[in-house]
Amino acid sequence: MRDKHGKFVELANKRVNAAMKAMRLVANLSNRTNYEYTEEEARRIIRALQKEMDATKAKFGDGGGVGDGEFRL
Repeated sequence: MRDKHGKFVELANKRVNAAMKAMRLVANLSNRTNYEYTEEEARRIIRALQKEMDATKAKFGDGGGVGDGEFRL
């Protein structure tokens, strides 16, 4: 049986990368060549995502950096 940290690392790598991919897919909706949306709709999307990110940060404590690549612990 895996230890708790090993399980954490495995799941964190999978889940964070999946979340990052989902965020990129949401960002693709900003392409006005393919989609039409109002500024209010865009703000609502950003607010919802930011609210969820803030809740996650609060659970872990505020920290971390910004990156573009694949996430690894």
